[in-house]
Amino acid sequence: MVVDFGRTASDYVRHRVGFPDRFFERLIHDGIVVKGDRVLDLGTGTGTVARGLALRGCAVTGLDPSRALLDQAKNLDREAGVEIRYVEARAEQTGLPSGSFDVVTAGQCWHWFERDKAATEAHRLLASGGRLIVAYFDWLPLPGNLVEATEKLIKEHNPPWDADGGAGVHPQYFADLSLAGFRDIESFSFDVSVQYSYEGWLGRIRASSGVGASLPPEAIAHFDSAHRELLARSFPESTLEIPHRVFAVFGRRG
Repeated sequence: MVVDFGRTASDYVRHRVGFPDRFFERLIHDGIVVKGDRVLDLGTGTGTVARGLALRGCAVTGLDPSRALLDQAKNLDREAGVEIRYVEARAEQTGLPSGSFDVVTAGQCWHWFERDKAATEAHRLLASGGRLIVAYFDWLPLPGNLVEATEKLIKEHNPPWDADGGAGVHPQYFADLSLAGFRDIESFSFDVSVQYSYEGWLGRIRASSGVGASLPPEAIAHFDSAHRELLARSFPESTLEIPHRVFAVFGRRG
């Protein structure tokens, strides 16, 4: 299954909810990120993590291979009144100078990378004592809830998609950091509920890897129609409460 989020850039920027304020507040409160830090945000997409840290006083560079997503990020930066430098490149080979960052972040994207190479590249890019943060903000499929039903529908329309059934915690990434030479590895997680309108949830799912980023246009339209029928039939509430889990694992470069 070939995934290209640039194909769904318009839905991505409108409907994908970024990390909540509580995530950034936790990073700052615990000293994982400090005001003035030089930050590189890998797989920045539309810049949600980059912008959150820039708004908190960091000097941020966002990196992504999709020009379409970076163009959307720049528009959102102007609206937010922040300046972020963007680089069109891949996380495994950034082309940026060694030791030039205090923090490297990767939000909702680590699984798309060649993880060993991305972790090694992050280690190279960080100054001594710099931190790598791998973070996720995942919806939670629970028995009988809308997420479970939506994931089942995606599988019916796109059988190769295999991102269903997640628990919002990613223990395999601890080893990625350790093998790349990071130390003092820690993690945190917490749950939040996100409210969506019907159209907001439909757009959020179109902007997912299993729909808009991988299906052809006619298949996206067919899925969207079936999704609307599912909501009308089984989830008639005007406001949809979607459970999410924030997870972060981070380590320090020696």
